[in-house]
Amino acid sequence: MADPKGFLTTPREEWPRRPVEERVRDWDEVYVPGGLLPIVSTQADRCMDCGVPFCHEACPLGNLIPEWNDLVSREDWRAAAERLHATNNFPEFTGRLCPAPCEAGCVLAINQPAVTIKNVECAIADRAWEEGFAAPAPPDRLSGRTVAVIGSGPTGLAAAQQLTRAGHTVAVYERDDRIGGLMRYGIPAFKMEKHHLERRIEQMRAEGTRFRTSTTVGRDMDAAELRSRYDAVVIATGATAWRELPVPGRELAGIHQAMEYLPLANRVCEGDVERSPLSAQGRHVVIVGGGDTGADCLGTAVRERAASVTQLDIYRRPGAGRDEENEPWPTYPKLYRLSAAHEEAGELRTAPAAHADARLFAASTLRFVGDEEGRVRGLNLVEVDAGRRPVPGTERTLPADMVLLALGFSGPDRGDGIVAQLGLQLEPRGTIARGPDFATNVPGVFAAGDAARGQSLIVWAIAEGRAVAAAVDRRLTGGTSHLPAPIGPYDRPMTV
Repeated sequence: MADPKGFLTTPREEWPRRPVEERVRDWDEVYVPGGLLPIVSTQADRCMDCGVPFCHEACPLGNLIPEWNDLVSREDWRAAAERLHATNNFPEFTGRLCPAPCEAGCVLAINQPAVTIKNVECAIADRAWEEGFAAPAPPDRLSGRTVAVIGSGPTGLAAAQQLTRAGHTVAVYERDDRIGGLMRYGIPAFKMEKHHLERRIEQMRAEGTRFRTSTTVGRDMDAAELRSRYDAVVIATGATAWRELPVPGRELAGIHQAMEYLPLANRVCEGDVERSPLSAQGRHVVIVGGGDTGADCLGTAVRERAASVTQLDIYRRPGAGRDEENEPWPTYPKLYRLSAAHEEAGELRTAPAAHADARLFAASTLRFVGDEEGRVRGLNLVEVDAGRRPVPGTERTLPADMVLLALGFSGPDRGDGIVAQLGLQLEPRGTIARGPDFATNVPGVFAAGDAARGQSLIVWAIAEGRAVAAAVDRRLTGGTSHLPAPIGPYDRPMTV
């Protein structure tokens, strides 16, 4: 604890964002380049060394937050990077993409703004790359055992890196043409530029991990045959089965799933195509779904110069402060938050019919309205109460010639053939069933991440990858493993 009075004398200050008018003209990250380092040491000083750091419990990775806060406040960046990487394979990802449940669990947050844990984490990770503290860590010797990892999202990459460093020969199979899963084609570049991903992939290659892209296991390669070629298989395909909106007019042209829309915009940034075939340019866009994916669609449509963009959220607008009775500290509260995309939409007034940040809260879609050619032209909605019951007299229609459905995901894609070819058992909700050691009903086959847990946060995905790697390592080495297992398959976030 470098400054015992830091939390009393220093106010919370976050990484500043670039001006809206500037950042919506490009796809670069929204933050001011270099704007974090001048403030991060004093922000780390705000960490209280509270004795019982609930931030540990709030983060499934068990990040050693007070330790690296203290090291950053003393500007010992190498030691801070070592402590950060001891629990997190990819802090530059979580420092940009995680909603920071650790900050909700910060003891200071009981009655003051929390420590900017996420910003400090990101600063350490970026400094580690700049100073060469993130060198490849290949194993001293190989075990002679082989592992196939299906899926290259954060769970698959974390599992692969841990197992490679333990000495096993690991091959990662990815159905897309590039490694990264949703971090590659689902997360817009303005939230995380892809060079952060490329650096980690090159590090993993240097450590010995092998990558097989453009290979859909279950279609291009039989899953049972793959199992016969490896000593163990980890299924980390994510929850890619998107939820539908079965209302009248769903068949109209111009209505797309978010994960049909976002990957094409990312491919424009990758240089694969000059213009997305689903570009929102000049269109009146309505996004159905109030979560992070919907916000990603919002920021993307704004950059594509949509004529208007409105986001519908079926929940009522949350308050600015924690509900101490229903969401007491240190649980993660549902608060009114203004993401970069909402800030942009609000300042540019993209949705005259909506609230200041382009969102319509407590709004439920009744039907889509089309023209004679079968294209969507409007969305009919109604306001709902806290029980999602329609409020009489509130029905209205928004102009919409493009609708994006961002309603979340229900589990792994059953159409790829992996479940059937391996004979995997499923949970009632559609996720892959597994035991306390992450093992499925098929010997040697393990399941981790959203494919088994269900849709969750990136920190849970990485924690699952690290934990399943320990379980696989125990199987391959006969019952012992030195790899950390931060969570079990049945662990869940703190709730009341």
